[in-house]
Amino acid sequence: MSAADLRASTSGATGLRVRGLDAAYARGPKVLFGVDLVAEPGLVTALLGPNGSGKSTLLKALVGLVPSTGAIELDGERFGALGLRERARRLAYVPQRTQLAARLTVRAVVELGRFAHRDPFARSSAGDDEAVAGALDEAGVAELAERRFTELSGGEQQRVLLARALATGAETLLLDEPTSSQDVRHVLELHGTLRRLADRGRTVLVVLHDLAEVRRHADRAVLLDGGRVHAAGTADEIVRDDRIGAVYGVQLIEGAGLGYRLREQEDAR
Repeated sequence: MSAADLRASTSGATGLRVRGLDAAYARGPKVLFGVDLVAEPGLVTALLGPNGSGKSTLLKALVGLVPSTGAIELDGERFGALGLRERARRLAYVPQRTQLAARLTVRAVVELGRFAHRDPFARSSAGDDEAVAGALDEAGVAELAERRFTELSGGEQQRVLLARALATGAETLLLDEPTSSQDVRHVLELHGTLRRLADRGRTVLVVLHDLAEVRRHADRAVLLDGGRVHAAGTADEIVRDDRIGAVYGVQLIEGAGLGYRLREQEDAR
């Protein structure tokens, strides 16, 4: 039994389960069609697919930012039946980017993750302060705590948004391309953080574009194409030439790393 299988088999929770999810933006055409998805505790599940395949829309639909129909269950409970504060305590979403007030410091942004745990006008507790400090440290942004969020680079802002999500204490994390603006070192550090979170029993669903990252760091993968699930399985089962080629139109080149070439280039050889 692999380490990933062991983590899955020893977890008593059911994680995130989606069945027959359709989604469409207001006054727009449908963009997701009958999506079925499972993300289990203790595993890093990667969501991949070409641009426009519906990855970001799926995450937004799961947290209610895009209208959808279908069944969404979180740890065996219907997600839509939970109150807003309960949802925020149990599921955290890390967008690619966000607009925040110019004067907010990094610490203040991360403190926003604690609002679901206290009354709107209550002062932060010792527990809140501890959670914020731990999240800043876990995401590697403690040294930025007193900087203004809007003054940070795109990569730094992404790590702060991860810290905000961690401060919620949510057991399920949805991340939309968290490595897109990161340098090589921070990509590795971020994947290390996601692995530690999964090893502690959290459910991690992350959108990734780099197929080498998917194979190296994810346990399972879901491949989207045209708003539908094309394939789902272990990362090694999905990042294969036949499946990737059918969706991306490229050929995988195995070697010291993982490379690609356009299918038409190969056909012309």
